[in-house]
Amino acid sequence: MREGDNPLRDFLATQSVVVLDGALATELAARGCDLNDPLWSARVLIEAPELIQQVHADYFAAGADVATTASYQATFEGFARRGLTHEQAIELMQRSVELARSARDAFWAEPAHREGRLRPLVAASVGPYGAWLADGSEYRGHYGLDEAALMDFHRPRLAALLAAGPDLLACETLPCLAEARALARLLSEFPSAYAWISFSCRDDAHNCQGEALADCLAALEGFERVVAVGINCTAPTFVPALLRSAARITRKPLLVYPNSGEQYDPANKCWHGPRDAGEFAAAARDWHRAGARLIGGCCRTGPAEIAAVAAWARADTVAPG
Repeated sequence: MREGDNPLRDFLATQSVVVLDGALATELAARGCDLNDPLWSARVLIEAPELIQQVHADYFAAGADVATTASYQATFEGFARRGLTHEQAIELMQRSVELARSARDAFWAEPAHREGRLRPLVAASVGPYGAWLADGSEYRGHYGLDEAALMDFHRPRLAALLAAGPDLLACETLPCLAEARALARLLSEFPSAYAWISFSCRDDAHNCQGEALADCLAALEGFERVVAVGINCTAPTFVPALLRSAARITRKPLLVYPNSGEQYDPANKCWHGPRDAGEFAAAARDWHRAGARLIGGCCRTGPAEIAAVAAWARADTVAPG
């Protein structure tokens, strides 16, 4: 990517909706991976990387314009806790990008896949500081760290991921503004680095730490290398109100990739409630009407949901903008 190139520019100029992928961990678990581990899906980078590439391939086939890498839980601290060296951690982080790129390149090598589509992108996932703690703090915030400390935490993993050549970064499931600002500030240290920033929200107005989402997006407005902002890992019922408040605040493209709508039972460690790809796509239409330009899924969504979103998104006659 040349310096100055926004990787989303062509997609936003030609498509009403940019289709993101869905959950990675959900699909890996469905394929027999044991994710009961502090490393979560990053464990599969060590044990079965070929399955990760297969999941990426399935999302591209379903219609995703963007693959998000298996690096959400990949941190130097987390890998060190597993006994891996700094160099091994870098190798695994970069493997996450290489797997997504390989899946993308194989998909794009088929002429039939190019009809009516732009070459898909690879977004390197950057999970929040709390993710490596594996104690749920990414859904609470209140880390007790300032922006400088959060920049120090994220800087080396951004360097490792960007060296592998993703198209952009997916700074996602952030519970608080301090971490979002830390990541936004870091982008200026890396030539040609662009990112989207996405918050997890606890209700229809606030991020998980309790800050107003509108205030968070307003604080990010001046960061040019943040090319989209929005919401992920959030209950779908909260999304329309969150998007409407966001659309009044920011001129940046809005993105949303919420959970499936099922409810998690932490006592029994299982999910309850309906999961219907058609209903998810119908809700996605409402999110688009509320201002979302990039739409996908987070926890408990899969290729079926993404295929349903892509089906109407590519047939949609609404002009971009």
